[in-house]
Amino acid sequence: MGDDHGSATGTGRLVTCLAWAVLLFGLWLWGRGVTGVPHGAGSPATGDVLGLPAGQVRLPSAAAPLRPATPQRLDVPGIGVQAPVVVRGLDAQGAVDPPPYTQPGVVGWYGAGAAPGARGVALLVGHVDTRTRPAVFYRLSTLKAGARVRVVRADGRVAEFTVDDVRVLPREGFDARQAYGPREPGRAELRLITCGGTFDRAGGSYTANVVVSAYLTGTGR
Repeated sequence: MGDDHGSATGTGRLVTCLAWAVLLFGLWLWGRGVTGVPHGAGSPATGDVLGLPAGQVRLPSAAAPLRPATPQRLDVPGIGVQAPVVVRGLDAQGAVDPPPYTQPGVVGWYGAGAAPGARGVALLVGHVDTRTRPAVFYRLSTLKAGARVRVVRADGRVAEFTVDDVRVLPREGFDARQAYGPREPGRAELRLITCGGTFDRAGGSYTANVVVSAYLTGTGR
């Protein structure tokens, strides 16, 4: 995934994959507002669940949510990520606008949603690769349950999360509630999302999305 896959559309596939993921997020938000879709995950997994050896990982208790604050940096020590976070909004089609493909080392936060560390599900998206090299979330799928994620916030607090779920959700039959709905009501949760599966040359995009779920377990400064 770090090369150009022999295709001149390499740069375009970055936008295609994440645009698809965040478009579904936009539609999910719209559907909740119009049809009252419940907040709970509420449905069984339809994607591959990774990094969850049952009975072998003892996860910590959830910490009380923080007040909202803008995220500034994302640190994921297990995969060597230290990346700036930028606020992203909605594009003309009503989808979350991902970071430009010219900024493969930057993570985008959906600023109209929950802030990392605050109650609700905060959404962070990043690219997996470019035509010539890996991007910020290239190794995201290798995370395991129990891995630590830190978000440095504008209020000086560091929101510390623990990964509890890593899934690869295929485009076909995609269930937006699995990706964006809270795992447990009332918690401060985080989603890290990038492209996954295999690269479909005919379609010009990846066949799935990697969705890492984490929840707030501590704070620091």
